[in-house]
Amino acid sequence: MSETGLDIDEQLKLARTQMYEGRFQDALDRAKSALQTDPQHIDALYMKAVCERYCGHNDEALASVETLKSLSPDFGRAYQEEGHILKSIGDLESAIAAYRRACLCNPVLQASWKAQAEILEGWGHRQAALEMRGQEQRIAAMPKPLVAVSHLLHEGKLVKAENACRHFLQQNPHHVEAMRLLADIGARLGILEDADFLLESAIEFEPDNIQVRIDYIQTLRKRQKFSEALKQSELLYQRDTENPVFQSLYAIESMQTGNYEQALSLFEKVLQRLPEDPVTLTSQGHALKTFGRHEEAVLSYQNAIKSDPGHGDAYYGLANLKTYRFSDDELRLMETQEQGNRLSYQNRIHICFALGKAYEDRKDYNASFGYYERGNELKRLQSRYDADQMTAELDNQITACTPALFAKQSGKGCEAPDPIFILGLPRAGSTLLEQILASHSQIDGTLELPNILSLAHRLRRQKQASNDSLYPDNLHDIGADQLREMGQDFIDSTRIHRQGAAFFIDKMPNNFRHIGLIKLILPNAKIIDARREPMACCFSGFKQLFAEGQEFTYGLNEIGRYYSDYVRLMDHWDSVLPNAVLRVQHEDVLDDLEGQVRRMLDYLGLPFEQACVDFHQTERAVRTASSEQVRQPITKASVDLWRHYQSHLQPLKDALGSKILEPRQ
Repeated sequence: MSETGLDIDEQLKLARTQMYEGRFQDALDRAKSALQTDPQHIDALYMKAVCERYCGHNDEALASVETLKSLSPDFGRAYQEEGHILKSIGDLESAIAAYRRACLCNPVLQASWKAQAEILEGWGHRQAALEMRGQEQRIAAMPKPLVAVSHLLHEGKLVKAENACRHFLQQNPHHVEAMRLLADIGARLGILEDADFLLESAIEFEPDNIQVRIDYIQTLRKRQKFSEALKQSELLYQRDTENPVFQSLYAIESMQTGNYEQALSLFEKVLQRLPEDPVTLTSQGHALKTFGRHEEAVLSYQNAIKSDPGHGDAYYGLANLKTYRFSDDELRLMETQEQGNRLSYQNRIHICFALGKAYEDRKDYNASFGYYERGNELKRLQSRYDADQMTAELDNQITACTPALFAKQSGKGCEAPDPIFILGLPRAGSTLLEQILASHSQIDGTLELPNILSLAHRLRRQKQASNDSLYPDNLHDIGADQLREMGQDFIDSTRIHRQGAAFFIDKMPNNFRHIGLIKLILPNAKIIDARREPMACCFSGFKQLFAEGQEFTYGLNEIGRYYSDYVRLMDHWDSVLPNAVLRVQHEDVLDDLEGQVRRMLDYLGLPFEQACVDFHQTERAVRTASSEQVRQPITKASVDLWRHYQSHLQPLKDALGSKILEPRQ
């Protein structure tokens, strides 16, 4: 409660009324009062900035906007308000940049599209202004409840957005835009199956709705339903084979299904029309990198940077090659971009991680850590990761997956011996193990497959008929037929990624959380725990910017706790499933490659092949952060890298705890 006796929501409701009545000083006082209770309240800060502008206090308004942007970097209305302030003082170049940023964060900010149109009309840029007017009119034509849903969605208020969207759909059950929005909300909440169903239904109602089909393709890709995503992208492509958006989508889906020649051919078509498009040049770089064409990948990334010096994904593409070294000019350019105020939030994150790698290579470890920490801090602001919730989730596995469970349910799943699961933490050497084993004539390498995680997610939402328990408790009650069907479905749904070998690898690291489920549905599956010394593993994860997921890596405390929880859960699996998991220590592989290769192949029941030792000569697409490293012979270059950063890593040591940090015997 504030001095007025009203809570914050009541104060802001009054302030909003005062704003609508034009009483901006009274509303400003009310917003300031609310901020005394909660100085970081986003809506109160936003109202404060608006009222300060209307009261003519532009410097104070800009300061409020800067605070807003630091607290909520993707808050579109903060950039819109910045645009209004800058426009009012005549700085139109900066204003239009702010409005553009606002629309990137929230595409339904009608005032930002309108303001851009007015500025462009004043400059005589009629065609560009017409495009802005088109966006303004599109929003004006939307039902107001859906505009409100869109605002909530793009401001991260997902539960409110979901409730409002469902309410609208109850009254308008076949409204395609509402279905699309609800699917977007579901995807952001990680409920991809619901998003998939909604978009598939929306396409049935409006087969020619391009945006719905694009959203559907992206959802299918996130679910790693690559063959269906490819089919949908080909349908778009066949509508207009000269459309660069359709060409690019088809290229991306071709790449996901391993057809790199077709992907690169399509990217070339896009670049014939848009030769300096930084997004396409960067995507082409990613494809070339995955395909092992290093020098061409470097050139594509560099061309993207020439086209747009603020395109962070291209800088990080170079950094993520691991073997690339930034020039002095590139370093200065990155620093200039990072210190300026024109970068988008995502571009800033990419450039911070790239600068961390650049200074690491120059052995300036303090500067390097500063940028890694800044990049991680920016990622944490976007994240909903909760370390306590993760600990509870893993505790539930320990509580539910008892010897009694495996005594009751063992031997009921699908008997196929095909899968080899390599799991653990990211950056623990799993890509190296996959490359080694995939060099064997009887083993296919695939991807970090999401199938087990998706199955666990479904089980969390399905109560068994016999009781109200949810996953993992409901593993006790699943019948033999269902366990067998789940295992067979895994075999069937992953077949698209295989090349015909008898065995295949799933290297999704997070599968360690579900070893109990794996052994119930696939009792003959082999499981390899890729483990690395804790400080080296955690710091390597901390300095890696992942394409998606792995949110526990964006803080030293968070990743330390996660590693500790992982070790505790793996100890449990060893206890209740003795000899089911082969632990392979990364440092042992570096010290005795052939010995560890023979040990793994013995565990898998396969004969030794020299190709596994000469793994770096194997030609195959590798999609993880280690793709360039596994194309080189074994090196110990990064084993002790973390020691150069020791002065910064006490929070990590504290989170790991003394037991985890005890030297290995």
